[in-house]
Amino acid sequence: MWGEIYHHINKIYISTQSHKIMDFKEQIRKAGLTEKEAVVYQLLLELGPRGAGTISRRTGIHRRTIYDIADRLIKKGLIGYIIENNKKLFHASNPQRFLEIIEEEKNEINSVVPQMLEFYNQIKETERHDTVFFRGKNGLKSVFEDQLETIKKEKSKENKEILILGASPLAYEILDIYFHWFDKKRLENKIKTRIIFNEKIKRRISLSEIRYLPKQYSSPLAVNIYGDKVAIILWSKENPLAIVIKQKEISEGYKKYFELMWKIAKQ
Repeated sequence: MWGEIYHHINKIYISTQSHKIMDFKEQIRKAGLTEKEAVVYQLLLELGPRGAGTISRRTGIHRRTIYDIADRLIKKGLIGYIIENNKKLFHASNPQRFLEIIEEEKNEINSVVPQMLEFYNQIKETERHDTVFFRGKNGLKSVFEDQLETIKKEKSKENKEILILGASPLAYEILDIYFHWFDKKRLENKIKTRIIFNEKIKRRISLSEIRYLPKQYSSPLAVNIYGDKVAIILWSKENPLAIVIKQKEISEGYKKYFELMWKIAKQ
């Protein structure tokens, strides 16, 4: 009887552990693993050393494919193997290895970024104007980082500011944590902003002048003017996007429109 109870409890424990492992399946794939590689690694982490046949039966992956997957995981340092009774048993390495892989990839990217920037800047300098579309939160972050970089390069004092027309409080809901970093960098570089909000905000924004338009003109659309660029931003929780136009004539036109609205807007 006690043997049956122990067996039942052990099955529940294994099932529970499986669910725990499934919780981070997608996360470990971000270290560059394929779906099948992640499945094999998780199984070995759960069960301990196992042969190719057992792994194949438990995962449904063909035995021959298991050996190919195992070779790739061994090269990445994520699994190893032992020989027991003339049989090769694969086992999972310490999960700390994932952090090492990410750090290695980061170092490799860092080593080539300076050269990539060289090419990027050469091409940008030869362009008269361009239009670029950005989608999602990360896309919007790229737009705001471009604002910092563009203003830092500006030689004219009158262009050393960012003008924002139709700013929406929704921006702080979508990129709240990011804006703490952005404002910190902006202050470090002494970049001023003049902002026309479409409704009242409680937030204090350093090194900024703020005015307001009547609430009936409220919109999730904002226009950021900086240097010879204009960023048209749709602040949407589901699908935020931005269009950045680089052309001096367009930028100058929007600056004149901003100054007109600045006179109309209330403090």
